[in-house]
Amino acid sequence: MPHAPAPITRKDLEDALRGLVDDSHETIVDMGTKAAGIAGAVGFLVLALTYLLGRRRGSRARAVVEVRRI
Repeated sequence: MPHAPAPITRKDLEDALRGLVDDSHETIVDMGTKAAGIAGAVGFLVLALTYLLGRRRGSRARAVVEVRRI
């Protein structure tokens, strides 16, 4: 006659879930740090590009005023 498996206890479930949560938490924290760095770099590039394009457009659209003394 086969031996019946041992019943699953609350401690067994807690240990298994705690192991999963700890592993996933470390992965999420690592990904969040990388994502924040990438987002900051992309934001800086967009800001710099906008500034440079605005300077170029401003220099092209600027009125030229000539002042003469009489």
